[in-house]
Amino acid sequence: MTVSQADDLQSVFRSTMAGVCTPVAVVTTIWQNLPFGTTVNAFASLSMDPPMVLVSMDRRSELLARIKESGLFGLNILASHQSDLASNFAKKGGTGKFAEVEWELDTGVPKIPGSNGFLGCEVAELVEAGDHVVVLGCVRRADASARPPLTYHSRGFGTYIGLSEDLE
Repeated sequence: MTVSQADDLQSVFRSTMAGVCTPVAVVTTIWQNLPFGTTVNAFASLSMDPPMVLVSMDRRSELLARIKESGLFGLNILASHQSDLASNFAKKGGTGKFAEVEWELDTGVPKIPGSNGFLGCEVAELVEAGDHVVVLGCVRRADASARPPLTYHSRGFGTYIGLSEDLE
């Protein structure tokens, strides 16, 4: 494959993946008594027995380095009213991202109130995968709500709406 073909493949791949609707979460940890967090949309349940999740993170991520050191992370699954929070945590900024964000310590990691769900996790394994690292986590605590979820599709935020049974 030539360089131009590889570039074209990456461009088409990026556009293809933009058409996939994904949930949005803020992954958090505590390091040296300071909160760290970033927005992700590549996470999923992995196992029910034991309860496990996976989160894909850029290998250059400051948060990933802090998670490796602490061995703990929180997965704050955002609700539809939290798009500003998702945008805030998508930026660079270290602990400054928490400046005007309400949070509480839960299972040793920052939990963001009002989220659609929260999972407090312990790192089980780190898997190298291309330019990312997949963090496998054992769930130590789980909280859920019935709030509509925040989703990401076609490079924009939205929410899930179920189809009507009358559609044919």
